[in-house]
Amino acid sequence: MECDGTQTVISLRGVEHRYREGDRVRPVLLGVDLDVRAGEWVALVGHSGCGKSTLLNLISGIDRPDRGDIRLNGTNIALLSERERTLFRRRNIGFVYQFFNLIPTLTVEENLLLPIELNGLDPVRVGELLAATGLQERRAAFPDRLSGGEQQRVAIARALAHDPLLLLADEPTGNLDRATGELMLQLMESLARKAHRALLMVTHSHDVARRADRVLMLDNGRIAAMTEREAID
Repeated sequence: MECDGTQTVISLRGVEHRYREGDRVRPVLLGVDLDVRAGEWVALVGHSGCGKSTLLNLISGIDRPDRGDIRLNGTNIALLSERERTLFRRRNIGFVYQFFNLIPTLTVEENLLLPIELNGLDPVRVGELLAATGLQERRAAFPDRLSGGEQQRVAIARALAHDPLLLLADEPTGNLDRATGELMLQLMESLARKAHRALLMVTHSHDVARRADRVLMLDNGRIAAMTEREAID
């Protein structure tokens, strides 16, 4: 489904989540509201352990919130069963992980083919993604034969292979050197914007955050917008 720049792709209202640790319950998210539009890049920052990755897991449907609505293109993910969330995520969400999460027994090309075949899409897209990421000559290589930058390029291409409405990225440059990280950011931004998809990225880096259209801070279980000065400082 195509989205224009005025359409809200992901919308959260009053999202709460708690973890049980033995006899104690630890609140992590205490009423999160968030909107991300098509073609928009939003950076999410906050101290370690504040719940950034938890929030991505809820948005992707890996976990379910204790309370609140999470709507992706109008569908309330929070109301879906685990199987329904899995199928919905498979079609509508791409996820780029810090540690790549490639399937080690599959080649570069096969890693990209997997989400395409699961969604019944045209495999011609693999060639387009290999060209866009400069991985044509590495298509037959297995992940353990790739550099960190090459693995992350595969991870980004795989996340975009099924043309998802929403691209989530959890510290995607955290394990890369500065130069390689910069190339990955350019690649992720250009591919997402070209397809007019929403991009929500968790990062600890202010250098990364200030490139985004908006910077949001997750603190004490809630989200607040940061000023341009705060994002830079």
